[in-house]
Amino acid sequence: MLLCSPGPLLAFLLSLSAILEPIAAVKHENFKTCDQSGFCKRNRAYADKATTSGSSWASPYTLDPKTISVRKGQLTGVVLKALEDGATPIRLPLTISFLESGVARVTVDEEKRQKGDIELRHGSQARKERYNRAQDWTIVGGLALNQAVSSDTQQGTTIVTYGSDKSFKAVVKHAPFSIDFIRGEDTQVQFNAKGLLNMEHWRPKVDREQKEGEAAAPKPSEDEGTWWDESFGGNTDSKPRGPESIGLDITFPGCDHVYGIPEHAGQLTLKETRGGSGAYEQPYRLYNSDVFEYEMDSPMTLYGAIPLMQAHRKDSTVGVFWLNAAETWIDIVKSKRSSNPLSLGTGGTTDTQTHWFSESGLLDVFVFLGPTPKDIIQPYNELTGYTQLPQQFALGYHQCRWNYVTDEDVRDVDRKFDKHKIPYDVIWLDIEYTEGKKYFTWDKDNFPNPLGMQKQLDDHGRKLVVIIDPHIKNEGNYPVVDAMKAQNLAVNNKDNNIFEGWCWPGSSYWVDAFDPSALKWWKSLFTYSAFQGVASNAFIWNDMNEPSVFNGPETTMPKDNLHFGNWEHRDVHNVNGLTFVNATYEALLSRDDPKHLRRPFVLTRSFFAGSQRMGAMWTGDNLAAWEHLEASIPMLLNQAISGFSFAGADVGGFFGNPSKELLTRWYQAGAFYPFFRGHAHIDSRRREPYLAGTPYTESITQALRLRYSLLPAWYTAFHTASTTGEPVIRPMWYVHPSVEAGFALDDQFYVGDTGLLVKPVTKDNVESVDLYLPSTNEIYYDYFTYEPYTAKGFTATPPS
Repeated sequence: MLLCSPGPLLAFLLSLSAILEPIAAVKHENFKTCDQSGFCKRNRAYADKATTSGSSWASPYTLDPKTISVRKGQLTGVVLKALEDGATPIRLPLTISFLESGVARVTVDEEKRQKGDIELRHGSQARKERYNRAQDWTIVGGLALNQAVSSDTQQGTTIVTYGSDKSFKAVVKHAPFSIDFIRGEDTQVQFNAKGLLNMEHWRPKVDREQKEGEAAAPKPSEDEGTWWDESFGGNTDSKPRGPESIGLDITFPGCDHVYGIPEHAGQLTLKETRGGSGAYEQPYRLYNSDVFEYEMDSPMTLYGAIPLMQAHRKDSTVGVFWLNAAETWIDIVKSKRSSNPLSLGTGGTTDTQTHWFSESGLLDVFVFLGPTPKDIIQPYNELTGYTQLPQQFALGYHQCRWNYVTDEDVRDVDRKFDKHKIPYDVIWLDIEYTEGKKYFTWDKDNFPNPLGMQKQLDDHGRKLVVIIDPHIKNEGNYPVVDAMKAQNLAVNNKDNNIFEGWCWPGSSYWVDAFDPSALKWWKSLFTYSAFQGVASNAFIWNDMNEPSVFNGPETTMPKDNLHFGNWEHRDVHNVNGLTFVNATYEALLSRDDPKHLRRPFVLTRSFFAGSQRMGAMWTGDNLAAWEHLEASIPMLLNQAISGFSFAGADVGGFFGNPSKELLTRWYQAGAFYPFFRGHAHIDSRRREPYLAGTPYTESITQALRLRYSLLPAWYTAFHTASTTGEPVIRPMWYVHPSVEAGFALDDQFYVGDTGLLVKPVTKDNVESVDLYLPSTNEIYYDYFTYEPYTAKGFTATPPS
């Protein structure tokens, strides 16, 4: 359904039922639950202890009033963590920065680690500090301090007034330490209101083994079972720095809906994770992972992580950005708060209480007080960078599969699209184009003339995309791996020797894109003289960059691997994919004459906050199933409101063989994905649009032509995203923040500022769809028939 305001989409209703081949489900045993992740289990237990203690619970953290200073837009001080044994409190330096944008930033470090005054176990060469470089990869602006803030310290409380019109306040309570963020007269965001702040400080390991003639060591007050090492999937994490997680409860008073924290395969409005109707049993997890055949309606981690959460109630949006690149979990609980003690549970408001915990790094949180959705996303994008403005071809249709097997195969597909008058812009090559899965090479038997192939594409105004992954084949007489080893540009293991793992080529090494020397070397590989057979109309696809390691724990690297600067992989895992895409983006920029630069196109599977600056993403290895088509809409909306609009899902489903009805409906939906690509697994049947047959090919072609007819609208929406941060596709609550009936809707959306309201058909054998119209003050028109719609609420309309 497509309506236009200040959808039937295509020609007719298809009635065939979906016929799917049986497909294996995700292998849960390969991925941790919270109980199998030591720091997650510990932080949940800490929350349980606080909850069961009730009013007797006292957070052990206090802000030392003698250390407080407010100067030039920053509050600094020292938070003291009291220990149960009465030992000297742990000193935790605090900085609250008040930015010109109206954003507040709260950072807490640990003094002993900060000064390097700790001992590492196992002779580790890892850094002693908490990881403090995430902002180097994520933040590109927006950090200018508001010098005009004012403060007032009273007994036990420091109040800082900030914001362009002085309408924001940060109320910092000293004992126990907490912060309330206020807009106007109302508290919008609360830190540590539930007393769950938990910063695991460094401590030496105590040998509790009782030796003959010696008194037994005191029994620990906490479970130390996963403090010093942790095993999963045949790998043991050596944890040389011991326990170091951080946790914090963040409450959104009066907000029943929270959104964001992609990537997960679930609804747009986030579910509860501890109790409540329909709640998940596990927290939402952010730990970039190669999860193929992922399941629906799950908080399970997927390929990317953007730790930005927005909370919404009628006419009010606020948000928090948790800047931490380590493994992170988030619990969500909603509680009813009655304004009248005699109401007996009726009326009142709902508070959403969230509990965030990461394995390592700083506590570093940005607070956005709105009040509109735009007031969240614009300063967020000012911090992390705006969505790249793509070349126009990138907004067209992309044709891909694993794999087009020869250069003649590519030429033939290109010719057949023209023969059937089906528009497309880009054809893609997966890993089989290489010689023995060695990147920057061509299979000379199957692709003997890659430049001739690209010339045909160029003559037809089309582009080529080839895959380059971060694993480099470990094979003799391969110049790429030889140079990487000789220059020490690979990720190392815990002993600081080159890390060897297993991926598509077999034995492989991984380029360390955190290393400036590796970036310089990576650029050199993309020059036309080095990557021979590639023309200027060829661009790049970065896959497997979580990183995916087939024989690693949770199909990724060991956490005690070492990157440039001797930072452990546990510290940087979620930003790893971004660094690799950054290297590729810079390489594409540098391969052309500076006088004739062209915007790069790079697709990534793994991402973090800031990846939107460099290109597009897709939702990974989905299935040819109606549920995956349906889930793609809220997944892409979540990406868009989290600052990464250039996103798509594999049209038709990567695994399996879609029925012709499902394939057609998926193209109709995909025509409104910001990134529009059809892709399929090597074992799936060929499914180029011209193979579907009558009447399906005609319907697919019509959907593709509709996409191209709307390219000016798409380009305009991307230009807006690239300058203001506003999403390219927008959910109902974003456009109509006062219409409560739309807050949970995630199956229809707007395209930019165009007024186009889209509701794709995502279910089998549909004869009508219920489209929600938010207002009687606006007239909506059917895009094709111009039939007006004025009724507010749900309107049954025929799909087309």
